Amino acid sequence: MEWHHAHDLGVPPERTCAELAEAHPDQAELIWAWSRRSEEMISGPIDGTVAILSDLKAAGVPCYALTNMERETYPLRRERFEFLRWFDGTVVSGFEGVAKPDPAVFELLLTRFALEPSETVLVDDSPVNVRAAREAGIHAIEFHSPERLRHWLADAGLLDGRPGR
Repeated sequence: MEWHHAHDLGVPPERTCAELAEAHPDQAELIWAWSRRSEEMISGPIDGTVAILSDLKAAGVPCYALTNMERETYPLRRERFEFLRWFDGTVVSGFEGVAKPDPAVFELLLTRFALEPSETVLVDDSPVNVRAAREAGIHAIEFHSPERLRHWLADAGLLDGRPGR
């Protein structure tokens, strides 16, 4: 995970793969495959979450993305998956040099898009990232399934555009 975290911070995979392959020559082919064939590992979106994003946008809820992703892969995925172009703004760790759960990345998101922490909801599948967002004053929920997320958002009034219901 430490090796991969470097990519999230913007270190080029060509550099980290070369270093790791040199340290583990018996695994060099697999190490290089991770970088050169990464798009093959991404099977596609979770349809239920894409539907939720569509519903939030239809309800007039501003939506932003905060993603730990490599600078090399984000443009490929944004082109490949239309829903990544639906966000009102995006912070990509690989371009910023800071990644979740570092508090600085949450501050960057809030500042860049003039968001109030107490009026911001973050959905993340990592408990560590959820805790860090909460420490930054953001409402954060841990993603388990589209069904549970939809239920939470409906209870919060966000799916019908009436937050705080």
